[in-house]
Amino acid sequence: MVGPGAKPDCMRMLDSEALARIHRLELLVRGVVEGFVAGRHKSPYKGFSVEFAEHRQYAPGDDLRALDWRAYGKSDRYYVKQYTEETNLRATILLDASGSMRYRGNLAAKADGRMLSKFDYARFLAASLSHLMIHQQDAVGLATFDTEIRRHIPPRSRPSHLRVLLGELCDAQCGRETAIAPILHDIAERSRRRGLMVLISDLLDDPEEILRALHHFRYRRHEVIVLHVMAEEELTFPFEQQSEFRDIERPSGRAQVDPHAIRAEYLDQVRRHVARIEQGCGQMKVDYVGLSTRYDFDAALSRYLAQRK
Repeated sequence: MVGPGAKPDCMRMLDSEALARIHRLELLVRGVVEGFVAGRHKSPYKGFSVEFAEHRQYAPGDDLRALDWRAYGKSDRYYVKQYTEETNLRATILLDASGSMRYRGNLAAKADGRMLSKFDYARFLAASLSHLMIHQQDAVGLATFDTEIRRHIPPRSRPSHLRVLLGELCDAQCGRETAIAPILHDIAERSRRRGLMVLISDLLDDPEEILRALHHFRYRRHEVIVLHVMAEEELTFPFEQQSEFRDIERPSGRAQVDPHAIRAEYLDQVRRHVARIEQGCGQMKVDYVGLSTRYDFDAALSRYLAQRK
């Protein structure tokens, strides 16, 4: 599936059952993208493809086969048919590698016989999407980040590029605290050509700052998908006994907590946080997909792709 030269450990980033679910699906952008290879996505440039766009007046040197003789018969002027050209997609997967993504609950789905952390779950999502898009001859890049960009691999569409992406996903590790918004602003400034941005994160940061950063992508006319990965325990807070809770991103942050005393307030804050991000994404026409690590990532991904199509 990955070909010679791939690290053996990285083969597991492509789950065969997951690929079987999604291999008949496509990830098509809804807007226009800029690229150089004929593909499946609408381009802002006019060419000679399949979908009629407009007429323009004939100029010396134009291909005579593009002349619209019906328009000539009506106006006694020569017009050339122009069509919307299709192009390949340039996508960048933005993978949150902050400390909070390390959390592995007891209700998570399993792979290779072990519970998946949020980061494991996110890496499987990134690997499957990379495989799908490169199979479509689209260009895929990857950026991993915590408080800074840890690794930035520019988009490429060569089949061999999948090995590079899988190798990075395999080697990537969770780092420090979270600083989502500054990273997104930085990448938005770097990404001049329109394309697709796929953010995979638990979004445990200021929602207003995150939404402002996502708006930066939309301002630059990128299409955006947000895959919001959370552990089931973060969503339902099923704890019963008094326990010590610790901050994964700040090891010194520890507190003895009675779950019954804080459950209602905690769940209310989580719901408001998620609702604000989902609402803000909807207002910007950003696809928002909430994901719990309790459920198989491939089923959730295939369901989203089918709905999108």
